[in-house]
Order: sequence, then structure tokens, then C-alpha cells
Amino acid sequence: MKRYNYKAKDKKTGRVISGSVQAENERAAGRILIDQGYVPQKVTKERKDGWFAKFQNRVTGKQRIIFTRQFATLIGAGLPLSAALRMVAEQTEDKPTKAMIEDILAQVEGGKTLHEAFAKYPQVFNKVYLSLIAAGEASGTLDVSLQRLAEQQEKDAAMISKIRGAMTYPAIVLLVIIVVIVFMMVAVVPQVENLYRDLGEELPWMTQILVNASNFVMNFWWLILVIVAFIVWFFLQFRKTDVGKKWLAVFKLNVPIFKGLFLRLYNARFARTAQMLLSAGVPMLEAMSISGEAINNIVLEDQIAQAATMVRSGKPLSVALKGRDYILPLLPQMAATGEQSGKIDEMLGKAAKVYEDELDERIAAISTMIEPILMVLLALVAAGIVGAVLFPIYNLVSKIGV
Repeated sequence: MKRYNYKAKDKKTGRVISGSVQAENERAAGRILIDQGYVPQKVTKERKDGWFAKFQNRVTGKQRIIFTRQFATLIGAGLPLSAALRMVAEQTEDKPTKAMIEDILAQVEGGKTLHEAFAKYPQVFNKVYLSLIAAGEASGTLDVSLQRLAEQQEKDAAMISKIRGAMTYPAIVLLVIIVVIVFMMVAVVPQVENLYRDLGEELPWMTQILVNASNFVMNFWWLILVIVAFIVWFFLQFRKTDVGKKWLAVFKLNVPIFKGLFLRLYNARFARTAQMLLSAGVPMLEAMSISGEAINNIVLEDQIAQAATMVRSGKPLSVALKGRDYILPLLPQMAATGEQSGKIDEMLGKAAKVYEDELDERIAAISTMIEPILMVLLALVAAGIVGAVLFPIYNLVSKIGV
């Protein structure tokens, strides 16, 4: 399937719109537009191809959040679907997002449901999003579904931002350590070696190690770059495989210091997603399946799938979740309370709130703990290098003085 840009006239309103459509060829693209109630005026194949074009034309998560919030507000204010989409498109400055909204508007005006129009963009709208939209359309509560989606996306973005923020400082410190090491290897250590060579003295063993490392870096820097590039490429390819996905999932759930953080992130994500779907009227089994995928961890997704199998056989959700390795105890306990009170979605939402609060505390604790560890590491590296450089110099000075 290829993408074609088009300009077409609406048969009903006479308004000229533009957008893009996927089709086998130009004639097929024209037929699609005609079926949607438009008179094609211009259909051209999109020229931009390749990775850069995909990156350049993608709709970011931030733009999706903005679109959802604006759309939810307008639908909640009572505007018709087409009018709300048209108004959001007019207010949107981001070109890829604007083109997507205009295409969705064209599909909706052509008779498709909002869910069907959104489904054309799976890279933007995941299964959770599509399920809530479908449930909102079916129950007449589209404004409520959109409001929930906007709130959830904002919470997810805030959590991810906090985690990335906590990782920024360690990354900067590690980068400084690497820069200091490289600078000493390239600029300082060779000078010490030349000084000893001129005086005919033998280097101390610690300095000799640095000199050997420095010579290797200066003579084989290209090999180091090739090895690093290969490792990065291999990891990126490996993480796409089933084995790689499972390995990375297990690593996140067991890595020291951070495993508690990831556990709370994933449990909160599952509970919050399930709460939204159940509140919108999505059946339990479907909600569990979609929520499991939303976690974005293949190991936990498998555990949720096993729990769903038990629910399908007649077991309560609380029993199905209890005793699993990576399901925190509070989740089945809150599910049991919800089952007794008939408010399971509300209880799952409260469990998610607890995990989100604990996640904030964990992020703060990790940030506080990592800072002194990194400072000690930086001090040890600096002391080792300075000692290896200054010790032989002081040794030479003492010999000359004697």
C-alpha cells in the first residue's frame, strides 16, 4: 500500500479539503475518495519515503495528548463530531497531526465511525485508545471516554518524564567521567610517557597501564567506534526479537535498585488501564487482554494472560491475580474489595493511585541514593588517574632532588 496526497471537493458542502490516503495506486485512491462522498481534484503519490520521512511525518505522543484534550473539550461542550474535528484541525499547527485530523474528518464525513477512522493510524492510537473510543460511541459517552483518555495520557507522560528526569543526572555524571578519562588518556598520559622516556626512567606499573590504554585509544580509536556501533546495533536488533523482548522484560523486573520502580510503574499502568476500560463498559476479559498489552512488558503481559484464562474459567479477578511473581499484593486485595462492593473499576483506580504515589517516592529515593554513589565513583576515577599521573612526576622530582 502506498500513500497518496489529495485535494477533493465535498459533494454535500462544496468545501475543498486536503489530506492523504493509502491505496494501491492513484485510481484506487480516487475510488476511495468517491466512496467517501468526495470529488477528487488532485491525487499525487507522496514523494517522501524512507526512515527520515517517517520520522519527520510522525505524530508524537505530545501531539496526541494535545489533540485528545482539545477534542474531548469540544465534544464535551456539545459540538457535533465533524465540527469538533474541523475546529481541532484548524487550531493545530503541527503539520503531520493536522493532516491526520483532516483525514479522520474526511473518513467520518464519508460515513465511517470515529473508531474506524482512528484505527487507520495504529502507530498513533493503540488498542486502549481504540477500545475506549468504540465503547464511548456505543454507549453515547464519547466525551467521557475522551476525557479519561486525555487524563490517562497526561498521567503516563508525567510518570515517564519523572523517570527520565531521575536518569538525566546519572547520565550526565557518567558522561563527565568518560570525557575526563578520554582527555587524560589522549592529552596528559602521553606527556608523562615522553618525560620518562627522555630521562631514561622506567614507568611505575600503574602509569604503564594507563600508557598502554592511552596508546590503544590513540592508535585504534576507529576500532573502538566500530565496536561501540556494533554493540548498539546488535542491542537494537536483539530487543526486537522474542528472546530479546523477554530478556529485557525480565531484566527490568529484576535489576537492582530499579526493579521496585518498574514493578510499580507496570502495576499502576495495568490497574489504571483496566479501570478506564471497565468504567467504559468493556467486558472483563477484553479489558484484561488490552491492559496486559498496554503494560509494555512481555513477562507481565504473559502473567495477565494466565490470569485472564482463570477468569474465563470462572475464577474471580482477585484470585486470578493473587500469588503471581510480578503482581504486587495490593492489586488483588483491592480487586477483591471491588468484587465484594460491585465497584471493581473504582478499586482498581485506587490501587493505581497508590502505586503512582509510591512511584513518585521511589523516583525521589533513587535520585537521592544515586547522587552520592556517582560522586564517589567520579572521585575514585579521578583519584586513580591523577595518582597514576602525579605519582611518577613526584617520583622523578625526588630523584632529581637527590
